[in-house]
Amino acid sequence: MINYAHPDLTQHPPRSVRVRLGGYAHLPRLLDKARAVIAGRNGPYKYHCPLDKHFFAFTGIDADALLEEVKRGGSDTQLLAWVRERSKRLPAEIHAWSSWLEQHGPGGAAGHECAAETIKANAGDRDDIRSFADLLDFDDYVSFGGKG
Repeated sequence: MINYAHPDLTQHPPRSVRVRLGGYAHLPRLLDKARAVIAGRNGPYKYHCPLDKHFFAFTGIDADALLEEVKRGGSDTQLLAWVRERSKRLPAEIHAWSSWLEQHGPGGAAGHECAAETIKANAGDRDDIRSFADLLDFDDYVSFGGKG
């Protein structure tokens, strides 16, 4: 059984980018990665990666400050309250940003190349992987034994 209070990302992936907390896409995944980094069990997952930086830019929250707050051991609900205290985004802004993040694509050539390599190596015939959220869900699945 997966223990999300103490995730071991060497044994399972973090939650999907699409899982929302307080309307924020990616926040549960970010918290999973932070908790795993603190425990030294993040495996290949990086805290403060480019996708995380989108969250920090949108909310105005400092990555190190969030990591320090996660170290205090709060629940998802407590950490959401902490985020809400520091980011004054309106619900409509959060919804729009989260929808954008779920559809955000690879961007430039390097991003497209990385996505293409992952798809080609695991399921070359797939034509439905369009966004980073799609790619991360796919990569998480095949990285833990799933067949593309």
